[in-house]
Amino acid sequence: MSIEIRPLTESDLPAVVEFSLRAWAPVFASFEQVLGRRIFERIYPDWRRIQAEAVEQTCRELTETTWVAVENGQPLGFVAVVHHREQPSEPNSAEIEMIAVDPAAQRRGIARALTEFALEHMRQEGFELAIVATGGDPGHAPARAAYEQAGFTALPLVRYYQVL
Repeated sequence: MSIEIRPLTESDLPAVVEFSLRAWAPVFASFEQVLGRRIFERIYPDWRRIQAEAVEQTCRELTETTWVAVENGQPLGFVAVVHHREQPSEPNSAEIEMIAVDPAAQRRGIARALTEFALEHMRQEGFELAIVATGGDPGHAPARAAYEQAGFTALPLVRYYQVL
C-alpha cells in the first residue's frame, strides 16, 4: 500500500465530502431501518445535505488536526481530531471527531492507518485519553470492530426517540 497521510488542504474538501457521503450511506440506511421512516425523516430530513455540511464544517474548524490518506494524489480517507484539554469531563483528552474511507478503497487498512496516525498525534501532543464515538446500529458494526481492534474500550450508551 502506497498511502501517504498528509494535512488536509482546501482542494481536498470536495473529494472528502463526496466519498464521505458514499461511505456513510449504509449507516444512514441502517438508521432508517432501526428508527423507522417517521423518526428518521424528522432527525435526518435530508441526510446527504446535513452530512455534507457537517463534514465540511468539521474539516474547516479542525484544519490543524485533519489529515487525508492519499494515493496517487487522490484522497481516499480522512480523519479529524479535536482536542479537549480543559474539558471538565474527560480532561486532557483528544477525540477522533470524524473518520471515513472511500468505499472503493475500504478493506485495505486505510482506516487503521488513519486511526494509528491520529493516536500517535494525540500521544505526541501529550494527551492522556483518546476517545472515539460511534453508533450501536448494524451500520456501525464495522466501525465498532475497527475501534476495538485499535484498542479502544466501549461504553455502550442508548439514545431513545419517540415521535410526538
